[in-house]
Amino acid sequence: MLVHPWDGPVDEHEWREALRVLDFGQLIAPGGPERELPVVVPTHFLYDGDRTIELHLARPNPVWAAFEERPRALLTVVGDYVYVPAEVNAGDDPALGVPTSYYASVQAEVDVEVVDDPAAKASILNRQLAHFEPGGSPRVPVDALGADRRVLPGIRGLRLTVTGVRAKFKYGGNKSVEQRLEIASALASRGGPMDGAARRRLLDRLPGDAVGPTGGAVGPGGAVDVASPGVPTGGGTPGDATG
Repeated sequence: MLVHPWDGPVDEHEWREALRVLDFGQLIAPGGPERELPVVVPTHFLYDGDRTIELHLARPNPVWAAFEERPRALLTVVGDYVYVPAEVNAGDDPALGVPTSYYASVQAEVDVEVVDDPAAKASILNRQLAHFEPGGSPRVPVDALGADRRVLPGIRGLRLTVTGVRAKFKYGGNKSVEQRLEIASALASRGGPMDGAARRRLLDRLPGDAVGPTGGAVGPGGAVDVASPGVPTGGGTPGDATG
């Protein structure tokens, strides 16, 4: 994923909150001797805001063989994406405008631990149910010793430890504040399915009066060292980020 300096996360909170909220993604296991391509699994997941991601998958899933070969994976999410037409993205001269995409994306590199203990699997399910059904679920608690003991063998749990992150928030960071405000106004007027969410991200990333906490470690190309918080890099440059 191409990450220009102006598209990188402004701080750790930005990518962590995106990974927490955008809780459906693709778990990608590397290819191996018997596979030309990686195994890609669309899935819901639960991120604890720190370094742990939990989920469960059906036992017949083909991803298990890949994890036996190499317990590593990439979890990727994309959200708050919109298409920005050329005339909206043009600035002063509509004839020179080019269309582009705005989106938020987080790619988490993870170590993989397969969870087969019934009680541990039940705990993962209970935490996922609490997250996805915050108003309460009739399926809580899942009990490894009760009626669910016959259901739990059909799934396997996964505990993923985040070892690295690449994050991108492509919302016109290379444009002037005035241009970004014009684009935000156009998104508000259009009112498409994700225009409101994209507009909020654009406004939150404005310099000076940006909304959100500060701090975090952002390295070259948007890479983040999750173990070493520090001072974020940033700033915009001329040109349009179309990647």
